[in-house]
Amino acid sequence: MYNDTIVALATPSGSGAIAVIRLSGKEAITTAANNFRSISGKKLKEQNTHTIHLGHVVDGDKTIDEVLVSVFKNPNSYTGEDVIEISCHGSSYIQQEIIQLMLRKGCRMASPGEFTLRAFLNGKLDLSQAEAVADLISSDNEASHQIAMQQMRGGFSSEIQKLREELLNFASLIELELDFAEEDVEFADRTQFKKLIERITFVLKRLIDSFAVGNVIKNGIPVAIVGEPNVGKSTLLNALLNEERAIVSEIAGTTRDTIEDEISIGGIGFRFIDTAGIRETKDVVESIGIKKTFEKIDQAQVVIYLFEADALINDSDKSKSILTEIGKIQNKYPQKPLIVLGNKVDKINEKQIEELKLQISELRLISAKTGFGVEDLTDTLLNLINTGALRNNETIVTNSRHYDALLKAFEEIQKVQHGLETGLSGDLLAIDIRQALYHFGEITGEITNDDLLGNIFANFCIGK
Repeated sequence: MYNDTIVALATPSGSGAIAVIRLSGKEAITTAANNFRSISGKKLKEQNTHTIHLGHVVDGDKTIDEVLVSVFKNPNSYTGEDVIEISCHGSSYIQQEIIQLMLRKGCRMASPGEFTLRAFLNGKLDLSQAEAVADLISSDNEASHQIAMQQMRGGFSSEIQKLREELLNFASLIELELDFAEEDVEFADRTQFKKLIERITFVLKRLIDSFAVGNVIKNGIPVAIVGEPNVGKSTLLNALLNEERAIVSEIAGTTRDTIEDEISIGGIGFRFIDTAGIRETKDVVESIGIKKTFEKIDQAQVVIYLFEADALINDSDKSKSILTEIGKIQNKYPQKPLIVLGNKVDKINEKQIEELKLQISELRLISAKTGFGVEDLTDTLLNLINTGALRNNETIVTNSRHYDALLKAFEEIQKVQHGLETGLSGDLLAIDIRQALYHFGEITGEITNDDLLGNIFANFCIGK
């Protein structure tokens, strides 16, 4: 499909110790060889695959840099084509000089994700594995890395492929029955077919349900920190992040907008959102911040309601206000985990702590200023997330395209199941089976189109 040779920087742009420039295509080795002088005097075109050679990249009589050139001959390369990787010094000038030289010698700049696209088209990866490459590059915590690695090794696609093959076998038998319609014969054992459909239904439901976990692991679990002004929300955010990220002030209403940052707890990414304090105010800017607070609660997976622990003991009006706000959040978001957190516990004694716990049974205490209770809070957050499937190394769906295809396949399988139960004719069963097979094929890439591939690989970095 692709007859030209492409080139791109495979490492991040900018200066560094080294940079890697990648070429792929029919003329990759020839193009590199014509502009490379080996220290050993060996000819690059005559070298074995998976070998590395020290020498200089030259442009006529001009030496650009001393480099290491790695040779990968088709089909034993990432793309399935001839591939050259030039490891040069990380000067931006040197990078551009080598890339411009390769372009003048007949290469063209690679499009985003084109190396991985060629790997897919040459059968080195299926489509879900190719998409996992992008997820692996963007993974920033242990859990998202683990999921991407499992998918890139083919765990998800092999599970789908196996179901698709079994369904395809039965589909072939039912299609065969249609050719012998006048003889009224059945080649597909309906009892065995029902068992297969039940198994497919079970697997699809498990994969679809896993998306709820996979999506938050991939994107980070959003946690909204809410409460009245000046109770220590910004101090808590700083304590969790272990840095001065948010402004801390004695003046109520300091946080006028939401502040977000992410940390990894037990390998899971949590995105903490410090919101404007909730209170009655005539300040227009602060009112906008409070409105945004409720928007962030809507978007959050978990809510932390923070208040001053001594307020429930020493101020009856404030105590009433706090309990009312907690009740509002619980009533409005009954399904959303709410952590009620009493801050500034260092200002009260043991007896007062016991009084607090009588008022709020699920109360947790913390001192954001000293760090007391922060570890207990992080453990609580981690326990709220269902990571059982991750710990058991089960397949977890994180890609919304896969999720959509699974939902559509599940819908068609339900139609097939209903058809079997009601004795639907083979020709009508075959229509629903074909649609289910189509959606299975969309996931792994047996069924694809140029627009779909364009959308997927446009999100990749240029050198991958």
